[in-house]
Amino acid sequence: MSDTAHKETLGFQAEVQQLLKLMIHSLYSNKEIFLRELISNAADALDKLRFEALSNDGLYENDGDLKIRVDFDKDNRTVIVSDNGIGMTREDVVSHIGTIAKSGTKEFLQNLSGDQSKDANLIGQFGVGFYSSFIVADAVTLLTRRAGEAVDNGVRWHSKGDGQFDVEYVAKPDRGTQVILHLREGEDEFLEDYRLRSIIHKYSDHVPVPIIMKKRPSDQAEAGAGAEAGADESAKAEPEAEVVNKATALWVRSKNDISEEEYKEFYKHVAHDFTDPLLHLHSRVEGTQEYILLLYIPSRAPFDLWDREHQHGVKLYVKRVFIMDDAEKLMPKYLRFVRGVIDSSDLPLNVSREILQNNKMIDTIRAGSVKKILDQLQSTADKDAETYKTFWNEFGSVLKEGVIEDHTNKEKIAKLLRFASTHDREGHTTVSLDDYISRMKPDQEPIYFITGDNYTAASNSPHLELLTDKGVEVLVLTDRVDEWMVTYLTEYDGKQLKSITKGDLDVEKLVDEKQQDEIKRSSDKHKDLLEKLKTNLQSKVKDVKVSARLTSSPACLIADNQDISLQLEKMLKEAGQAVPDSKPILEINLQHPIVEKIEGEQDETRFRDWVEVLFDQAVLSGGGQLDDPAGFVKKLNELLLEMTDRKIILP
Repeated sequence: MSDTAHKETLGFQAEVQQLLKLMIHSLYSNKEIFLRELISNAADALDKLRFEALSNDGLYENDGDLKIRVDFDKDNRTVIVSDNGIGMTREDVVSHIGTIAKSGTKEFLQNLSGDQSKDANLIGQFGVGFYSSFIVADAVTLLTRRAGEAVDNGVRWHSKGDGQFDVEYVAKPDRGTQVILHLREGEDEFLEDYRLRSIIHKYSDHVPVPIIMKKRPSDQAEAGAGAEAGADESAKAEPEAEVVNKATALWVRSKNDISEEEYKEFYKHVAHDFTDPLLHLHSRVEGTQEYILLLYIPSRAPFDLWDREHQHGVKLYVKRVFIMDDAEKLMPKYLRFVRGVIDSSDLPLNVSREILQNNKMIDTIRAGSVKKILDQLQSTADKDAETYKTFWNEFGSVLKEGVIEDHTNKEKIAKLLRFASTHDREGHTTVSLDDYISRMKPDQEPIYFITGDNYTAASNSPHLELLTDKGVEVLVLTDRVDEWMVTYLTEYDGKQLKSITKGDLDVEKLVDEKQQDEIKRSSDKHKDLLEKLKTNLQSKVKDVKVSARLTSSPACLIADNQDISLQLEKMLKEAGQAVPDSKPILEINLQHPIVEKIEGEQDETRFRDWVEVLFDQAVLSGGGQLDDPAGFVKKLNELLLEMTDRKIILP
């Protein structure tokens, strides 16, 4: 096969160029992580070979001694990381290294601010892998051949990180991948044996395959001893290789033998994250089924948290043999932020995705894993409020999906939920349902809530006025998922969850008999006004009523109990989805000057204008959107000018 005939010079994807530039500057203070990333990639390649070889033993090519080798060459100023794993084809190299095949890449890059410390954290969440090589190298050469391919189908990739790369076929006798870093000036520290070993011990001691380095005399006493032995021909032979790391799966070791630092570094390895995890769970389950869990909660949400279709947080092993790293069957989507490993002693080694779909063992492992995670979160919520607050701020919106998806654990999840409420006017999402119940009025039956786009808008809603006057706490729900969640979470601890923007407010529980009688008398007394309003708004509302919930606003809109909420209706419209045909109910405050003005208006045209403005105001105050905002402003301005001319001043 001719090398030149198949040599190409290709351009990096634009996002790769941008990421490389940012990475070199933002991560320079933590540049030693390049070695951790390359070793982690090599370990993944070995895992994948071991799994594929379960069904095709020939992929080992008579070499089943899996290992990673780290070396350096002072004369050529290179660091070399090699593995005899699965390797890559030419197509793999171009697609995996020339592009970033991740959903949301452009959005991720747009979030980078230019602040190196902040960008370092963001890039860490994104995961840098191979590209971290360019933090210390001004050129990188990669040699690879996929297991099972012909020797001549090896691939050489080379780039100076300047926007393009060369790729060509080469002969490569051994399978796997070799990465050669041509170090920048000033990076000589990585050409020292002790420095590379210390990095491996720090970041990669837990990697469950041997990491090999050549034995070298130190620069001090051992160097002298080596010089004396130089006359001996045997000393001139290739230095003996030795294993630098512990090379045992961390999760199979006893918890008592694992330091906190080892747990943290294993997380960074398995999650490709730069930051320490928030929590970890290490458990060995024994009985009818045996499996080990080592699961982590990250301290920061990954940039692609809302991509529900890509789950690759938990790796499945069987008897320490890697099986797959995107086993969505192992973890529900609402826990897609969980990272770590699950190692089963009972599953067959040749387990496939099809087997995973209908396997009772997998169902048991999943159920047990979910229970352990939720219990860990509850324990944290009970014992460490600050840590749980961090968790909730990062992942709370995703956990809420569990109320919808996981009927079995709905009560457990509901207990973990946190909300803002009118109890805390700062809008902090720290109120649990148990907190709310502990503060309920003696005769209060429902748990009241309101949904909105944000805390300020929702907490200033006219729907709250009566409840605020009566000192009744209301949960303020502002996540987009909340509208869906409350359709599934209809009660908690025997208490009904009730939207204050739908149906009646259990008036008899909130106002005394005198006030109830007054509302009834007002409805009878102003029956003509109610009918006239309903006639003018017949295309927009199903009814007009005297309000018990308003004390200072002129009007508000509510939905019938059987109808979807106005907030959900707005969300569906924004998403371009069909909305059920329903109309809201207009409630009016007869004591408000604007309503009094409308009732006394004799001019039919002006009456209609006032009614439309009243309705549009109710739409806006409820967080809705107007069909004709310009028309609303025009009518409002005309009415205000008229009121000014007549010297009518409303409070």
